[in-house]
Amino acid sequence: MFRHVTVLLKEAVDGLNVKPDGIYVDCTLGGAGHSAAILERLGPGGRLIAFDQDETAIRNAEHKLAAHLDRVTLVNENFRKLEQVLSELPVPKKNGVPQVDGILFDLGVSSPQLDEAERGFSYQHDAELDMRMDRRTTLTAETIVNEWPQREIARILSEYGEERFAGRIAAHICRRRESAPIRTTGELAELVKEAIPAAARRSGPHPAKRSFQALRIAVNDELGAFEDALEQSVNCLASGGRVAVITFHSLEDRICKHFFAKFVERCTCPPDFPVCTCKNDSLLRIVTRKPIVPSQEEIGSNPRARSAKLRIAEKQ
Repeated sequence: MFRHVTVLLKEAVDGLNVKPDGIYVDCTLGGAGHSAAILERLGPGGRLIAFDQDETAIRNAEHKLAAHLDRVTLVNENFRKLEQVLSELPVPKKNGVPQVDGILFDLGVSSPQLDEAERGFSYQHDAELDMRMDRRTTLTAETIVNEWPQREIARILSEYGEERFAGRIAAHICRRRESAPIRTTGELAELVKEAIPAAARRSGPHPAKRSFQALRIAVNDELGAFEDALEQSVNCLASGGRVAVITFHSLEDRICKHFFAKFVERCTCPPDFPVCTCKNDSLLRIVTRKPIVPSQEEIGSNPRARSAKLRIAEKQ
């Protein structure tokens, strides 16, 4: 059973300003919580297009959204193919570019991926070192920890996991793999724990949490895919359409914040010009000056929501 608690459900769907006859894209179908809520607001003339690279999520949605499948297109692809897929669907086009009324990104990893041991995402279950969201791809966490150079492993842990002991952990991994390959999440979690000084392990989350996050991001090229899809989302939004993004760590949020700002601050006129003459009008309007965060009530019922932030922008 695919069980997943949707974060910032009402806030995100409210933020899309759903029109009954509009076309909306859920780039991160997951447990279909946001998709189901969007469908509740769509009329007979509306349509939802939902992406997920995990086939399990697609199969779950076929059951969960069964009553609405006449208004749903399920796409088993990475959302970095957003514009390509939409171009092939019967949606309105402007100069050949598809135009939709809203696009949603929820960048949290679905609970089943974390909780099902065989997926290899969790340091809490011993399983094969996999971490692929799309099992059709070939790169796994096992390949990275056993074959990639120490310097590159350290970079991943530092950049994607913001792990201050990245160099020590990478060195520890590379020394261990000289005697035998590292095959399981349990082995890796123990290696990370051994590499981190005891004083740093006495408080806070599990010592392997940041390293596992970093490897998952690297295996799935999550940040690269997100940046690609954000660029495409601006092209694919109709005027007045909105993009809503739920992030769960600082790297994603920083990308989103800077991306939105890039399309708002397009004027190149000198600051002392009384009137804009460059005609580089803003493409986006920021709807959320500060990110929306979960209520204490939501965090109490779903601790995984704690770090979530929602940002929304509107196409001009």
